[in-house]
Amino acid sequence: MSRATRLSGKAMALVLLFLAGGAYAQEAPLLHVLFQDHAVLQRDRPIPVWGNAGAGATVTVTFARETVTTRAENDGRWRTTLRPLATGGPYDLVARAGQATQVVRDVMIGDVWLCSGQSNMELPVWRALDASSEIASAAHPRIRLFTVPQAAAVAPQAAFQSTTAWKVASPETARDFSAACFYFARELQKTVDVPMGLIQAAWGGSRIEAWTGADALRAGGGMDEALDVLARYAHDPAAALAQWGRHWERWWTARAGAVPGDMPWRSDASDTGWRAAPASLGAWERWGIPALADYNGMVWYRTQVTLTAAQAAMPATLELAPADETDMTWVNGVPVGSGSGAGEPRHYRLPPGLLKAGANRVVVNVLDTYRDGGLAGPASAHAVRFDDGTRVVLDPSWRYRPAPGDDTPPGAPWQTANGLSTLYNGMIAPLGDYGLRGMLWYQGESNTGEGAAYAARLRILRDDWRRQFGRRMPLLVVQLAGYGMPPSTPGESGWAGLREAQRRVVADDPDAGLAIAIDIGDAYDIHPPNKQELGRRLARVARHIVYGERGLAPSGPSAHNATHAAEGVRIVFDGVTGALTTTGSNGPIGFELCDRQTRCAYADATLDGNAVVLRGEHVIDATRVRYCWADGPVCTLRDTAGLPAGPFELFLTTTEVPR
Repeated sequence: MSRATRLSGKAMALVLLFLAGGAYAQEAPLLHVLFQDHAVLQRDRPIPVWGNAGAGATVTVTFARETVTTRAENDGRWRTTLRPLATGGPYDLVARAGQATQVVRDVMIGDVWLCSGQSNMELPVWRALDASSEIASAAHPRIRLFTVPQAAAVAPQAAFQSTTAWKVASPETARDFSAACFYFARELQKTVDVPMGLIQAAWGGSRIEAWTGADALRAGGGMDEALDVLARYAHDPAAALAQWGRHWERWWTARAGAVPGDMPWRSDASDTGWRAAPASLGAWERWGIPALADYNGMVWYRTQVTLTAAQAAMPATLELAPADETDMTWVNGVPVGSGSGAGEPRHYRLPPGLLKAGANRVVVNVLDTYRDGGLAGPASAHAVRFDDGTRVVLDPSWRYRPAPGDDTPPGAPWQTANGLSTLYNGMIAPLGDYGLRGMLWYQGESNTGEGAAYAARLRILRDDWRRQFGRRMPLLVVQLAGYGMPPSTPGESGWAGLREAQRRVVADDPDAGLAIAIDIGDAYDIHPPNKQELGRRLARVARHIVYGERGLAPSGPSAHNATHAAEGVRIVFDGVTGALTTTGSNGPIGFELCDRQTRCAYADATLDGNAVVLRGEHVIDATRVRYCWADGPVCTLRDTAGLPAGPFELFLTTTEVPR
C-alpha cells in the first residue's frame, strides 16, 4: 500500500466513529447532550431540539422522515422543533452543519419523567429493599435512564458541568439510579405500554429554594436581600461575601437570647466561655463531652495562624477541612467564606491586605442539624496556602464555644444544596424545555418546621418548572414518610406541618397528585428502603392524574370534610376503594381534636361507612381535627385495597353542636 493511500491512526479513528453513528460527537457535538444514543423523546407533542454550531451556520436536523433547517445565532446556539410523533422507535436523529455531522441512534418516542428532590429521590436501587435480586432483574430495554450531574451554579447554565449519557436500564445501569423513579416506571409500564425516559435530578439534603429559579423566588417575595447578594456574587464574590457577612452578623446580634456586645468573630472578642477542643477535632459528638454527645446546633471554633510580613503580603487562600454541615468563616474579623456539605473541604480566597505579620485570628461557626457535626481534622488540613504553593498550617490549639438556641442562621445564597436557585441553575436550567410527560417530587425533609412557607414555595417551584418546560405538567408529590418514634401525647410536629403543606398544595391543583408514604417510613432511618411500594403508589397516582383512569382512586382514603354532628365529630372520606378498615386495633387510632387555644387531645374513633366518627371530652370545643400528626406516627386507617389514609388537618365546617 502506498503512503498516499494509508490512513493515519487518528484519521481511521474518526472514520470508525462516523460509521458507529457518533461522527465528531466527542470533539464537536452539534446536539445538546440530552440528545444522545438511547434517548427518549416525548410522544404526541412538538419535539424541541437544540445545540451548538458555528456562528450563523445552517443546521439541518433529520428525524423519522422529517427534515428541518435552522440557522445558528451569533453565539452558535441553534434551535428547531420537530412534529409530534406517536409512540415508536428506534429512530436515528441526525444533525448536520457544514462538514460536521452527528448521528444519534436508538432514539425512542414515549413518555419522559423528571424525578427530582433530595436524598430519598436520590437513593439508588442498590440501597433499596431486596437490592441483589432487583439489580439482577433490572433489564428493561424500554426504560431509559439519564442522571443529571450534580452541580450548583450562581447563574442559570445552558449545559451540564460534567459528562452524562442516556443508558438502557440493565443490572449495570439501574444499580446506581434512583430507586423511587425506576420502580415507578417499571410499575407504570404494566398498564402504560410505552417507552419510558427517566431523568434523575436529585441532591441529598437539598432545600426546595435551591431547586427554584431566582426570578420565581423573587416574585414570591421575602428574599430580595439574599437574591441581590447572589446576583452580586456571580460577578463580584468578594463584595457579595462582605455584604452577606454583615447580614449574618446582624442576624446573630438580633436573634432570640442574644447577649449585647457578643461578637465571637471579632479579633478582640472576649475569651469568656471558650474551651480547648481536641487536637484531632472531628465530630463533637465523639469528644466525650456530655453536653455535646447528642447536640445539634451551632458551635464556634477559633484559632490563629502566625505569618511573616512577606507571607502576609502574598496572595493566599484559607484551606479548611470539611465542616458538617454549614460554616461561616472570618479571618481577622472579616468574613471570608461560607459553604455547606459535610464532605466538602473549604477553600476561601482571602482579600488583599487582610493578612498581617504576626498572629491572624481564624473563626469558624459550624451549624449541624443531623447526626454528627463539627469541623473535621486532622490539624494539618487547616492552613493558609499561598499562590507560590507554600502553606502555613493553622495553630492546632483550636478552642470552641457552643451556641445553644433553636434559631438557625441564614444560609449563604450561593451554597450548593441550601442556597437560592443554585441547583436549579446547575441541574434544571440545562434541561431547557426538553419534552416531559410529568415530574415527580420527593423533597421536604430539609424544610421541616416550615410548613406554611413550604406550601408557598412548592407552588412557586411547580409554576416555575411548568413555565420552563412549556406546559401545565402533572406534578406527583411524595408526602414525607414517617420518621421517628411515635409520641405518647399530642404535640406539634414540623414533619406533620410539612406533610399538610404538601397535601394542601396538591388538593388545590387538578394536575397534581399525592403519593402517601406515611406507613412505609422507618422510625430509625430517614431513608426508608421500601421504594418498591412507593413506586407502585406513584404509578397509581399517575394512572389517575395523568392517564385518566378516573375510576381508580389515586392514593387511598382522603379526608373530605369534618363537621360537628349529633354523634360527635364526623369526618367523611373520598377515594375509598371498597370500605374503610383498620389494622392492629378495633378502631382507628391517631385522631386528635383541637380547640381554639391549640390544645389537642386524642379522640376515640369508630368507623361509619366511608366516615370516621370521633368522640371525647373535647368534642364540643373542637375547632380542628388532626390525624397522624407526628414525625413518626402510628396510622391504622386504610381501605380494603390496602391503601392508607394520609395525615391531615381539617377545620370543622360548623360549630353548631346539639346539646
